[in-house]
Amino acid sequence: MYVYDDHGARYLDFTSGIAVCGLGHCHPALVAAATNQIQTLWHMSNLYLTEPQAHLAARLTEAAGMDRVFFSNSGAEANEAAIKIARRYSKQVHGAHKGEILTFQHSFHGRTIATVTATAQPKYQEGFGPLPSGFKYVESFTMKSVLERVTEKTCAIMIEPIQGEGGVRPVAVPFLKELRAFCDARGLLLIFDEVQTGVGRTGSWLAWQQMGVKPDIVTMAKSLAGGLPMGAMLATERVAAAFAPGTHGSTFGGNPVAASAALAVLDVVMEDGFLDTVTRRGQQLYSALCALAARRTEIVDVRGMGLMWGIEFATPLAGDLVAACRKRGLLVLTAGANTLRLLPPLIVSAADVERAVATIAEALQEMEA
Repeated sequence: MYVYDDHGARYLDFTSGIAVCGLGHCHPALVAAATNQIQTLWHMSNLYLTEPQAHLAARLTEAAGMDRVFFSNSGAEANEAAIKIARRYSKQVHGAHKGEILTFQHSFHGRTIATVTATAQPKYQEGFGPLPSGFKYVESFTMKSVLERVTEKTCAIMIEPIQGEGGVRPVAVPFLKELRAFCDARGLLLIFDEVQTGVGRTGSWLAWQQMGVKPDIVTMAKSLAGGLPMGAMLATERVAAAFAPGTHGSTFGGNPVAASAALAVLDVVMEDGFLDTVTRRGQQLYSALCALAARRTEIVDVRGMGLMWGIEFATPLAGDLVAACRKRGLLVLTAGANTLRLLPPLIVSAADVERAVATIAEALQEMEA
């Protein structure tokens, strides 16, 4: 739960490397898995199948409730694969005119030229034009907004169940159900970007599994390999058939070391009771933040799920609060100028939660003075 600076000062880490170190730093199971594998085989071309990759594919598709998986190195790459397979499937099934993808305001899908275009936040796109065509942005989480943007060219709708960089904004389950029904009726694909919400972050392996809305395609990355680079795009058998050998590829995706680490992550997170503890710690954190909000008039909202929480303020003080917390030995994040974001490792204890919220309260008090 801790990192140290070059002077030996200790910091309680409530960032997890932006939701990457889901099991904290140097978890013994991850250290052992990666060390053992790197002493055996650390790379093999994807022209060949490796044992760790094969085992991970089987276990990950089962955990995610999907049929097929494509491995990459990052969330952006996983989302690129989702964009490509959605377009290829739709053109094969519905015709060459199908290719547009709808995304939502405040979304974040990556920093490649395609995924930054899919990201409906101008601040991430500035200076990178001309951006590729084929994306339209939905104004709000309402079917009225969706209907205003959908056309005959639309092939898929891509959404984060909880927007992360966009301010930790959970999407209402009734809207996701409406979206699922709409996609089914129109022959569109539903893509869930679970790069930040996956791997137990919300209290289930993927957020959709407790929301009750299954996508056609889902992307993962962040803490999938506990801090080693790994992403994954998973799809149903029907959609996955659009990718044949040679259609898409990755040099390093699913390499043996990252795959071994991911298998260790699965072992830990899927242990009996682990996700129940994540849920309890999340409820504790939410209750403590609500109690803090009741005492601090500058806090206007507390929102999130599991161990992914945002504290929204009436003014843009999030950056200053991050600095004030760091001075007090706590690492936290922003999600826009007005929102503080908390993403502790899933191994966080009750005492860690108490200390973190107390530190935020002290930092706010200090800033007020």
